[in-house]
Amino acid sequence: MLEQLVGESQALDRALSGEELSFNDGMELMNYDNLHMLGAVADNSRKKLVGDIVTFTSSYYLNYTNICAASCQMCAFYRKGNEDDAYTLTPEQIEKRVALAKQMGATEVHIVGGFHPKAPLDYYEYMMRIIKSNHPELNIKAFTAAEIFYLSKLTKNSVKEILSRLKDAGLDSMPGGGAELFHPDIRSKIVRGKCSGEEWLDTIEQAHNLGIKSNCTMLYGHIEKPEHIIDHLIKIRDLQKKTNGFITFIPLKFSLDNTELEQEKQVTHECSSVYDLKVIALSRLMLAGVLNNISVYWVAYGKKLAQVALANGGNDLVGTAFSEEIYRAAGKPTNSSILELANIVKESGRIPAQRDTFFKILKKF
Repeated sequence: MLEQLVGESQALDRALSGEELSFNDGMELMNYDNLHMLGAVADNSRKKLVGDIVTFTSSYYLNYTNICAASCQMCAFYRKGNEDDAYTLTPEQIEKRVALAKQMGATEVHIVGGFHPKAPLDYYEYMMRIIKSNHPELNIKAFTAAEIFYLSKLTKNSVKEILSRLKDAGLDSMPGGGAELFHPDIRSKIVRGKCSGEEWLDTIEQAHNLGIKSNCTMLYGHIEKPEHIIDHLIKIRDLQKKTNGFITFIPLKFSLDNTELEQEKQVTHECSSVYDLKVIALSRLMLAGVLNNISVYWVAYGKKLAQVALANGGNDLVGTAFSEEIYRAAGKPTNSSILELANIVKESGRIPAQRDTFFKILKKF
């Protein structure tokens, strides 16, 4: 039935037949205005590749510092060291929060922070050791590729050396942040003082080669053009073919409040829900058969739109995001529970399941 309806788009025909989509195919679909058809083809692809289960994890988000040497235009979280609300947690304070997370049922702790200009490598190693020694069963998912690259420059150690030492100290996996958009024409306008797109990709490739799997992200909905979205997806796809180290892909909707892009009126409103659904569907179709987990970050979308996104190619809700601070700094509510996420999935007609970091099913509901 679906095959009979498509016809009008060669790119959708190719997607339906399971072919890999080219840059031009992606551009065709970014400019395709039949969202219902695009979503239906993406949903069909999702069903073939991963079935009807929608997963999520019990995750505790911990930001060890908001002090950052970078000052990105799209970020509402960072502070400079002399501001009243600037902070840096000690490894002992971090471990206490992780102990609380475990009591709340977390199976992973997601640790990211700003680019602290003075914290030594020992600080990060001790953070890993104290968590792993006291909570060996928890997966430590910590430090974006951008943080690792910054640490390498700050400490004058190679990226491989930094990653190896952190892995030895207890690092299990890495989050996907800091990717933003890779294309230099857009990256220079939304980040300041952060690694280039190629440096991010090289850093995460080295992590994968050391056996450290990671997520990957894409920040959209600000000042990008369609070609920047497709370029980013193809670069993620190409690296996944080389390393098979990405666990899931998470499109991140830009949150406007309190950012420099808002203050300078470069962005006056957040992107539409239609655009959100198009990006989810495109992510599914461009990455199909190479990276098959497409995560819907309900924190950025809100829970109702997240349900719709599950019908447009998504198969994962990321997690509970206990204590998430970065989107909260941009005005988004960030609290949920495993049962609430399960209900979101049930209401959308799919099968909810709690997973671990690496998508092993722990419990169905």
